This record gives sequence, structure tokens and C-alpha cells, in this order.
Amino acid sequence: MKNMHISDSVAYVGVDDTTLDLFEGQYRIPYGVSYNSYIIFDEKIAVMDTVDPRATDEWLKNLQATLDGKTPDYLVVQHLEPDHAGSIFRFTELYPDAVLVGNKKTFPMLQQFFNLKFSDVSRAETASEAGEDISLKVNILTVGEGDTLSLGSHTLQFFMAPFVHWPEVMVTYEQSERLLFSADGFGTFGALSQDIDWITEARRYYINIVGKYGSQVQALLKKASGLDIAAICPLHGPVLRESLGYYIEKYATWSSYEPEEKGIVIAYASLHGNTARAARQFGEMLERRGAKNVVLFDLNRDDMSAAIESAYRYDRLVLASVTYDASLFPAMEDFLYHLKIKNFQKRTVGYIQNGSWAPASAKFMKAHIAQMKDITEVEPVVTIRSALSQDSRKELEALADALLA
Repeated sequence: MKNMHISDSVAYVGVDDTTLDLFEGQYRIPYGVSYNSYIIFDEKIAVMDTVDPRATDEWLKNLQATLDGKTPDYLVVQHLEPDHAGSIFRFTELYPDAVLVGNKKTFPMLQQFFNLKFSDVSRAETASEAGEDISLKVNILTVGEGDTLSLGSHTLQFFMAPFVHWPEVMVTYEQSERLLFSADGFGTFGALSQDIDWITEARRYYINIVGKYGSQVQALLKKASGLDIAAICPLHGPVLRESLGYYIEKYATWSSYEPEEKGIVIAYASLHGNTARAARQFGEMLERRGAKNVVLFDLNRDDMSAAIESAYRYDRLVLASVTYDASLFPAMEDFLYHLKIKNFQKRTVGYIQNGSWAPASAKFMKAHIAQMKDITEVEPVVTIRSALSQDSRKELEALADALLA
């Protein structure tokens, strides 16, 4: 898919990165990631976004080969995160007459990354300067909600999408071919050269990158519902052409924080293995009772982003943690912190605590969960003292019954 054909007038010039191990410095990406960029050919030529500085040289090679001697008139800057805007300076050096297209939030933030002087072609005046040492002067065009830009037979229409997932984000709809350039919306982890499962990598990407901003995503989906869309061109992952209703429905579910499926995630943090054994036995109890989609995560070892993704995917969550330094084990603390900042809500939660002399981890887990909305807590709270006993095993059985009731 690296050289994927979009249309006779729209070309893909993005780059795969299979050497990056952590996306945003924290999310494991064993299948890499793509930095997507596109060119629209018409009387005027528009480039849609750049790529991460890691891939600048390869991108410029793709760009120049595809342009085949032509000069771009516009660079549309939809999102300023460095994995998309990191090559803007090199682009403007190569094409100094090109006009950068962005919104009123784009250009002040752009100067935080690059030392540029802006000349706003819409007002024919200097918009701002970045100190006395100006390294490059560029032309800019500031657009607002619903504004259009004609390239000839192609017309770009711009829609603001603040906090999906940065404040300056906008998306672009090309009217003649009905293409939605969706910025980070509908993106996925995984390079285009890799065989990935779209739903898994898209869900993991959405929940961990955009998940906090559900209401803003809902607002963008409302705008998109008024457009006749033939294909969605995101800044990460494959172009989406068919069954667009499926992808949009997934985004509607994720952004409303509704569970996607019935299932039970057991997330455990164990010190010497006793809490881990209890969690595994609890999972077996649930499966013997007919529970489907019982998923266990060892928070000390498993990918945190996958644990967060599954917690959002399923409707029930069981937290199992040893008591550590009269508080929570760090891995559980980290997990609950991530749930909180991603607006975890509308779920059913149960608790398993362990401690050799003063088990108290449930109190701390409950304190974290109390900060989240629309959570139903189930009883009993299972208390283990060092290792499972006959009494604590009976409590596990009762918790299993309560979760399945």
C-alpha cells in the first residue's frame, strides 16, 4: 500500500517508519507507523501536510519524484504535531513561493517550532515575526470554518477540529472527488507496508491518542455527517474507501465512551506472584460460568496501551493489586492514571486486593475510580492475605457471580 493509488489527480507521497519503537515516546508500535502526505494536482497544486523529521529526506524524494518538475502552490497544514509538521521548514526552503494554508491558531504555534516571518497573502501584510533573527520568510493564507480554496476543478473546504487532538487541528474536504483529509482522525498505528488488523490498531491509536477528547470528536462527526464522503485520507494508516459507515460507527462509539462489546478485563499488579495466580484463577471461574471475552493483563509486563484499549473495548473491569508501601503497586497506579486522563467512564468495576498484614489497595483503587464518571462498582471486594485461602476463594466466586448477574 506504500504506493497506493488514490485517484488520477491525488497522489500519496507519505513514508513508512518501521524503526520507531515508541509513538509519542510511550506507545509501543511493533508494526511501525506511517506518516501520510498527499498531493492534489490541478491548475494549482496543493500538498497536504508534511512528515516527521525522521522521514524528511525520503518524503522530499517522494515529493519531488511525484511532482516531476512541477512546483506546488500550497502546503495545507492541518496539524502541527511534529510527526506531521516536522518537515515544513525544509519544504519552505525548497519551495519558497508556496503558500502555507492554516487557521488562526496554526501560525502562532508554528513559530514555536520554526523561526519564520509570515506574510499573510489574504491581507497582504506581515502577520507576525519571530524575533530579529529571521531565517526564512514564508507566505501564509489564514482560513476559517467553512472557507474554500479553489485549485481549479478541485475545491478545498476547511473545517475546524479543535482538540482532535491539538487546538489548531482542522480537516479538509475536497468537494469534486469527495475526499475527507481527516488529520489524525481515523488514523492507526502500523506502517502501510505491514499487515495489520485495522480495528485493533485504530482502536489502540484512538483511545490512547485522542480518547480524552470525546466531545470534540463528536462535534467533528456531526460536521462530517453533512458531507458526501467517498474516501477518508488520514495522516496515519490506510486510506478508507469502502464501508465508511463501519469506521464512522466505531468512532461514534469510542467518542461516546460506550462499551464496544461485552467482556471482562482483569488488570492485575502482582509482587511475588500470588495476586497474579488469583487473577488467573478468577478468569477461569468466569469462563466456567460462561463468560465470553475474558482478557487478562499483567500490568508489570504487558503493553499499557493495549490494556487501556481493552478496558475501553469491554463493559466490565476487575482491578487486582497487591498493597505496596501502604498504597498501590506502581503499575496499578499508572494504569488508573491513564484511565483517568483518557476519560474512562460508563463501566462496571470490581476489586481484588492483597496484603500480608494490612491489605488496603482496594481503598486506593476506589479513590481513583471515584474520579471517573458513570462507574458501577460491584461487591464483594475480595481480600487476599498473602495467598488465596478457602475464604478468599469463596469471595472470588461471589465476585464472579456478581459480575455476571
